[in-house]
Amino acid sequence: MHTELTASRLLAWRLAVFAIFTASGLSIATWASRVPSIKAALDIDNSAIGLLLLGMGAASIFGLSSASVIAARVGTRRGMLAVMLVLATGLALIGVGTDVVPALPLVLVGLVLFGFGNGALDVMMNVDGAAIEVEVGKTILPLFHAFFSFGTVIGAGIGAAAAGARIDVLPHTVTIAIAIVAIAVISFVYVPQRTFGAPDDAPSGWRDRLATALSAWREPRTYVLGIVMLGMAFAEGGANDWMALGVSEDHRGGPALGAVALTVFSVAMTVFRVLGGPLVDRFGRVTTLRVLAATATIGILLFILAPNMPLVFVGAALWGAGASLGFPLGMSAAADDPARAAARVSAAATIGYVAFLCGPPILGVISDHIGLLNTLYIIVVLVAASGFASAAAKPLPGTRGTSH
Repeated sequence: MHTELTASRLLAWRLAVFAIFTASGLSIATWASRVPSIKAALDIDNSAIGLLLLGMGAASIFGLSSASVIAARVGTRRGMLAVMLVLATGLALIGVGTDVVPALPLVLVGLVLFGFGNGALDVMMNVDGAAIEVEVGKTILPLFHAFFSFGTVIGAGIGAAAAGARIDVLPHTVTIAIAIVAIAVISFVYVPQRTFGAPDDAPSGWRDRLATALSAWREPRTYVLGIVMLGMAFAEGGANDWMALGVSEDHRGGPALGAVALTVFSVAMTVFRVLGGPLVDRFGRVTTLRVLAATATIGILLFILAPNMPLVFVGAALWGAGASLGFPLGMSAAADDPARAAARVSAAATIGYVAFLCGPPILGVISDHIGLLNTLYIIVVLVAASGFASAAAKPLPGTRGTSH
């Protein structure tokens, strides 16, 4: 930080970033909960949905790679405002392409804007979250991600209600888009202007700051942490994009129960992210990650094999609980060294988000050949691998993370 923060300004900054995490989760769950309705309105198959997700994923990767440039140029404060306006526009266009001018290309354009905005936002909000974590000296990134999950709970719940009431996609997405714009504008007031992860003695030129931000890609630990995050990001992204459809079609529960299952998943994830900090303080990062990887593995297997809907919901809950902390604890591990936190958080977020967005489209293509539920066994394997690799999240010696 380049300016001294008072306690009240730090609190306002925390609340603003909590709101931004919530808005991101709200937007993603809004799209995810209406996938069955969009699929029916456009009369497309799983492969077409997968291609839409692939377009969104490609745009998100571009957003991830652009986030460093945006933040180095204008700072995370103005950067987050700009990309939130972009993702809100994309969300509204998804509704237009579903109901007003039903057309797959228009929905794709909306998803490209939506994906770019969310990809860039994910990096910048995690960078700010890591900076706040350094300021307060506690493990609070899981709590920030709990607010992301809280957003998905709200979004999935609204989506379930909208699907159950047969409300068109357009009024739903436009209403949420307006809410996201409001959150972006209000939060902008309370987020301090910062350079992108440069300590006080760093070079002042934005190109030098950008070079510093990208330096983490030369560190082996970045990639090992990426392996830990890969399985959990696959688990979270796969649930967000395919759980509703799996319940709706493969378990024959219908669109409304599909949205309810996504809500159960999101509630479980939110609860465990709220408890994440105390769990890590009590048991340590590595043990916590290993236990939750086992929980997610059991949950996904139960979701796949359950003979009735109550057990499907139990599987969804265990899946959400198990996948809850992989991403935030990966971010926290990346931020162990405050002097390099922003660069490492940016790199780790990129790895996790690539898996989060690119994995589900691949699953969609595979599912057209072997069925959606059978395809979920791929996530089981990746989550198990994440658990085995979790030693990489062990705190660095001589950093604030050693107490975790």
